[in-house]
Amino acid sequence: MASRFPILYIAEADASDAILSSGVLAYLVAAMPQATFTVVGSPKSAPLFADTPRLDRLIVLERDSRLDWLGLWNKVRETRWGLVVDMRGTTLSAKLKRQKRAVRGAWEAGVHAVEQAARVLQLEEVPGPKLFVSEATQAKADALMPAEEVPILAIGPGADWMGKVWPSERYAKVAVALVGDGGPLEGGRVIVVGDDNAREAAHTVRLSLPRNRVTELQGRLSRLETVAALGRAALYVGADTIWTDLAVASGVPVVAAFGPSDEVEHGPWGGVAVRGPRSVEEYRKIDPNLNQAILHMNDLPAERVLKAATKLLAEHAAR
Repeated sequence: MASRFPILYIAEADASDAILSSGVLAYLVAAMPQATFTVVGSPKSAPLFADTPRLDRLIVLERDSRLDWLGLWNKVRETRWGLVVDMRGTTLSAKLKRQKRAVRGAWEAGVHAVEQAARVLQLEEVPGPKLFVSEATQAKADALMPAEEVPILAIGPGADWMGKVWPSERYAKVAVALVGDGGPLEGGRVIVVGDDNAREAAHTVRLSLPRNRVTELQGRLSRLETVAALGRAALYVGADTIWTDLAVASGVPVVAAFGPSDEVEHGPWGGVAVRGPRSVEEYRKIDPNLNQAILHMNDLPAERVLKAATKLLAEHAAR
């Protein structure tokens, strides 16, 4: 039997950043069957890794204070690590006993976050984001999913900033075209995922379709359970949000509506980013810090997103 090889993986504090880098951890799980894992994350990022295979310990770093890092040091300093992967680029990882250390460097503009994560391990092939889901987590999600054996369209319409919100009636228009008569997912059901801020959009989508065709899951699933639910879908449509990142990590085909976001660095890996007529630079001319209360996404028509969704579904059907 191969000897135990302990790996310490320090994930980013930001949940979206941690998801985009998650393919690195998934690569290690697959490539090193003798390895066991200790994962460190924030209250937002750590739960994403709760179902990682051969997980010895999941450590939540509550804050980014010196006292918290000292507490972490006391928890991990006694182990001689086979490998330390430091996605935060901290000084702590340099002080630990280990055989090898891989640490994230400075951010590279114009390079996708997923590619930058792969460079931490100097990987030639870039592993896409992947979050592991246990049977128990899957069962919790499945209990809330539509029971019918029909195609599922997942929609993530919420956003934490109004500048990234795509109008709810356009999500509804896309949903009707995809699951309605003659659509590529004809007869399918729609699930809506996200936080409670997606409730109004979910209501709009539900009213646009016949009764019982829409299941509202926003606010009812943990983020890892959301990954489990999205893994059952035939397609996901959303905006530049963590819900889209979760969809990418689930493996579902993804179409994302982009506006004041840079798809070159943060677009849906392996999916399709659809934007309106303006570039990110043009958005910055009227909103330099990209934080004003402006509905930037109104110039992206539903037809453009629908076209991309239909094409992506056809491509996947041909595989």
